[in-house]
Amino acid sequence: MSEHRRKPPQPQGGGRAAARRGQPGSSSGRRAAPRGATGSPADSYGSSSYGSGSYGAGGEERPYGGRAEARRAAQRNAGRRRAAEPGRRGGPGGPNGPGRGRTAPPGRKRFIDYPRAGKYGAARWLPSWKLVTGTFLTFIGGLMVAAGIGYAMVSVPVANKTALAENNVFYWSDGSQMAATGGQTNRQIVQPSEIPKDMKNAVVSAENASFYSDKGVDPMGIARALVNMARGGQTQGGSTITQQFVKNTYLSQEQTLTRKFKELFISIKVNSRMSKDEILAGYLNTAYYGRNAYGIQAAAQAYFGVDAKDLTTEQCAFLAAVLKGPNLYNPDGGVGASATPDANTQRAKARWNWILGRMVELKKLSASQRPSPSQFPKFKKQSSSLSGQTGYLVDIAKEYVAKKAGLTPEDLEKGGYRIYTTFDKKKVNELEAAVKKTEKSFLNPKIRPEDKHVQFGAASVDPNSGALVALYGGEGYDKGHYTNNANTTGVPVGSTWKPIVLAAAMKYGTYKTRPEPLSPLAKYNGNDLVVIRNQNGDPIMGNNGKPFRQKNEGTTNWGMVTLKKAMEQSINTPFAQLGIDVGLGRTRDVAQSIGILPESFDKGNLNNVSFSLGTSTPSAIRMADAYGTFAASGEHHEPYSVIKVMKDGKQLPGFTAPKAQEALDANVANNITDVLQNVVRNGTGKKVADIGFPVAGKTGTTDKNKSAWFVGYTRELSTAVTLFRTDPAKGKLLSMNGTGGVPSIHGGDIPAQIWKDYMAEALKDASHKPFPPAEPIGEVINDTPTPSATPTPTQTVEDSPTPTPTPSQTTTSPTPTPTDTCGFFGCNNGGGNGNGGSTDGGTTPTPTPTDTGGGGTSRGNGNGGFFGGPNG
Repeated sequence: MSEHRRKPPQPQGGGRAAARRGQPGSSSGRRAAPRGATGSPADSYGSSSYGSGSYGAGGEERPYGGRAEARRAAQRNAGRRRAAEPGRRGGPGGPNGPGRGRTAPPGRKRFIDYPRAGKYGAARWLPSWKLVTGTFLTFIGGLMVAAGIGYAMVSVPVANKTALAENNVFYWSDGSQMAATGGQTNRQIVQPSEIPKDMKNAVVSAENASFYSDKGVDPMGIARALVNMARGGQTQGGSTITQQFVKNTYLSQEQTLTRKFKELFISIKVNSRMSKDEILAGYLNTAYYGRNAYGIQAAAQAYFGVDAKDLTTEQCAFLAAVLKGPNLYNPDGGVGASATPDANTQRAKARWNWILGRMVELKKLSASQRPSPSQFPKFKKQSSSLSGQTGYLVDIAKEYVAKKAGLTPEDLEKGGYRIYTTFDKKKVNELEAAVKKTEKSFLNPKIRPEDKHVQFGAASVDPNSGALVALYGGEGYDKGHYTNNANTTGVPVGSTWKPIVLAAAMKYGTYKTRPEPLSPLAKYNGNDLVVIRNQNGDPIMGNNGKPFRQKNEGTTNWGMVTLKKAMEQSINTPFAQLGIDVGLGRTRDVAQSIGILPESFDKGNLNNVSFSLGTSTPSAIRMADAYGTFAASGEHHEPYSVIKVMKDGKQLPGFTAPKAQEALDANVANNITDVLQNVVRNGTGKKVADIGFPVAGKTGTTDKNKSAWFVGYTRELSTAVTLFRTDPAKGKLLSMNGTGGVPSIHGGDIPAQIWKDYMAEALKDASHKPFPPAEPIGEVINDTPTPSATPTPTQTVEDSPTPTPTPSQTTTSPTPTPTDTCGFFGCNNGGGNGNGGSTDGGTTPTPTPTDTGGGGTSRGNGNGGFFGGPNG
């Protein structure tokens, strides 16, 4: 090896390092300058042999090196000298020098070597792989710590009340849904077992294919959604089904970073606490589907009119499609120019088809089972759930539930009740059809002013249970008629009250026969303008000072007629006298026992002659129920409309059917039926005689034709129909003279026709049972030759109206016997029953109806109503 490449020998005494440290072996405490650093000729390389070592001042041996090394050494030494100068940073008195700043001890490395020591230029600022790795691991560790703290701090909150809010659901007697109303939200929560498998598969396939395997969140899903969105393709969405359930149930809908982090942590916790089926059912129960439907059950009813458990595959796929955004996928259309019905339908079809393909792709549906595009589901017409008769039915059921369960209207409005009613959907539709048929052929308000404001009401009760099966309340809430004409009070029932008076006579007898009952074959004077006498035999005086005379419909002199004949032809005078003979208090007792509410009694005529002629105002529901007692051979069942109520999955107590009560002896009721069958065969009810099965019934008409009734029954069904006319501004009854283009209206024509049309349809498939035979009953009185000729049975006679009182007929009662007590309204016998004293002479006033407005501006059932008491 050549001499100039040989490594120079190490200097004696420690070399340059020792010189820097000031160790022994160095002749000077200063570091020897490199060659040429002093500028003297002795420092030049030329002063010694090339390649040989030499010693400088102080005896330090200078190693041999090139010019580059010399320059670097000079730069280093110059830097050290400047740093050592007083006042400079790092020097004595400098910012980082001794006594002023901080300086690392000699030889100690920095924790983070950045900028990098010993590197110069760009290399000084390039981080090392150690620094990059350490920084990354620190960041990940920090995230994990933060996530752990967040997971520990965030708890699963209480579910939002609005997310679980339900409305009340009403069901027909066959268990199908009638209406959903009340509550804050149209929702009915169903259990996971009530959700079809195809519905679950469709939603999972469309929104979160990894749902059953993820931990509640899916980072890959979020990334995949972003990529698909960037490509413009279909996306499952970035949130898992668990996250959407958490957002709907526990959190607000605000779009903030804080809420999103809470959603992630809560989703993880929920996923660990609930089963996947529970989470999926929770999501489907809280999601919004359009058509004001929250939850799968409400959506199934809103779009298809079926329960969730009965949804088909194509219907499931459609509801899964709508979940992407009802405003843009509901075929009804939405808000905005792009949300037209046509555009929404096309979008819905496209997504529906994609979802079905996705189900096949994920093997949730076989290709052979996949519906074809032509099988896109058809939807039911969107309409109010309270249209037609439904609103009246719902209100009747709500009233019954509130009374039986002790709930306030506010309690019910909170929702969550499932109410199973007695209403028969088929019979309700048939009753409405019967009314509409007659109304269309009978009324023409555009031509005849008398046809305006005419109201119909009807109710149908099962006499063997008391179940209210159908009613007609009016045109409907959706048509602005808010009064339930089937449950209204204020319309006098007229001559349909007479069977109750006769039943009281058969049960209690009269003051002439007690303790023996009175026979329906007993005779009374049926002539017009007969003087009515009290139980003392004295005339009841009118306010003109003359004996009061009862008016009939016509001037026919019927003479002495049996009560059966008087009922057949609806003659007033026999029943006006009979009521006095029996005692008006006993008539009221019988009326109450068969279901008539005392609130509906005519308070102004409780002890007057006119009370026996139908001045009281029971509802159609109560009249049908009362006549049902006759059909059931004297057993009375309280009318009811609800058989079961569920709340939070539990059945409320107190909704078993009312037990039967014996109101009348069976033979009394059967004799009433026999008399009323004769009314249909030979009397004012002939219009229904050819119906084809055994029926019994009675007509009723009030003075000036302000109301007309027909109440009739078979062994299977009891129905009451009423017709009246009201002044919507004043709420008063108006005369129906001229209505329908006829001089006057009677219970035997329009109401009887509606009754017949309805009953013929409602009972066409029934097994018609004959009425039990009536055994002879009671004592026959006045069985003497008639004072005048009696018309032949074929003579046409209209129902006698209940007349309106004339103030001039008012007077005080005669002086009573010692056994009688007299009040302002007349005299009572010792038993407290009216004996015939009258302040109006016994004629019937027409009371003001309660809640009967035509067109209906008020809503309620008036005093008495279905259940009694104020029913505002």
